[in-house]
Amino acid sequence: MEFNKKSIAVIGAGPAGCMCAYWALRQEGNEVTLFDCAKPLQTLLYTGGGRCNLAWAEYDFRELAKNYPRGEKFLYSVFSRFSTADTIDFFEKIGVKTYTQEDLRVFPISNSAKDVREKFLSQLKTCKFKKEKVLNIEKDSDKFLVITEKNEYFFDKVVIAVGGHSGFSLAKNLGLEIIEPKPALTGLITKENFKSLQGVSLKNVKSEVSLNSKKLPTLNDDLLFTHEGISGPLAYKISSICARLDYNKANPIIITIHLVGNIDFQVLLNSNPKKDIKNLVSEFVPKSLSEYILKENKINSETKCYNIKAKTRDLILNSLQNFKINVISPAKKGEIVTSGGVCLDEIDPKTMQSKTIEGLYFCGEVIDVDGFCGGFNLQNCWSTGFIAGQ
Repeated sequence: MEFNKKSIAVIGAGPAGCMCAYWALRQEGNEVTLFDCAKPLQTLLYTGGGRCNLAWAEYDFRELAKNYPRGEKFLYSVFSRFSTADTIDFFEKIGVKTYTQEDLRVFPISNSAKDVREKFLSQLKTCKFKKEKVLNIEKDSDKFLVITEKNEYFFDKVVIAVGGHSGFSLAKNLGLEIIEPKPALTGLITKENFKSLQGVSLKNVKSEVSLNSKKLPTLNDDLLFTHEGISGPLAYKISSICARLDYNKANPIIITIHLVGNIDFQVLLNSNPKKDIKNLVSEFVPKSLSEYILKENKINSETKCYNIKAKTRDLILNSLQNFKINVISPAKKGEIVTSGGVCLDEIDPKTMQSKTIEGLYFCGEVIDVDGFCGGFNLQNCWSTGFIAGQ
């Protein structure tokens, strides 16, 4: 066994854990040990498609918190203490200059997650890194016993910052309440067979979502069809909003996509009498989607526009204005974030310390907070990591 005085164990060397370690090390007398069985900040390399979407440029903490289906009110206190502006300032100070896209996503000027990782880790040279999997944490009098696959260690304080199920089990073993994990920010499986549309994308489509006749927020974003359903930013948002809802084949989420606005389709038919109907519809949607719509409505795609009767015209227009998608389950693979984790009632948002176990802290995705795509989940890591580290 090893014994460390005034020592802190941070379990998980991801974005939250490293942020916590950075700030903890800036307090005199602290010794910080980071435990992770993977390379430090390895998960950062895959964010933003390798470009590292550090944050989202919303500087009002209440407005920023609206992008978290779980944890919005909890984050008011967190974001008021470490905001988007603080995140950008932090990275500028460690040598990562940033820029903001038109969609408000914040990236490093280098467009390199690898560059961000290297500069961040250069700030943690006085931190001890142990490539060991933590199996359990026990409270032993006024100390914590951290048990790994290789050794046992005593620490004064412990921060659980490892995302996913391993972090949940460590907290659960200490007696904390865990909100059952569910996949969020994931693709969706649909009742419809979209194999013929695999790879087709739609830009900034407007959608209305409902479940059991209950209307959910109107959403605008990009959509991608896959071999088993839909994916892309719009699907991720819907999967996140609906992560805790009960839906299935018999009780699907109904998505209504507005592919076109108000158009006089009869005028268009009259103006293009000799054009195949598939070519006219393709002026509004990708060709393969045009053919899908016509096939679903049992319309010959080579029918000339002058032969389209009123009933057929209305079927086509309704499909363009109210394209229905029935979602029966989240995709089984590829979830980006997990909804669930340590119950927020267990944590003081001003310190990120457990309300029942003194010296035990949490930050990052291990807590029951999850946000949309766009840098929101990293912002949760930066902000809660800062507070726990302080």
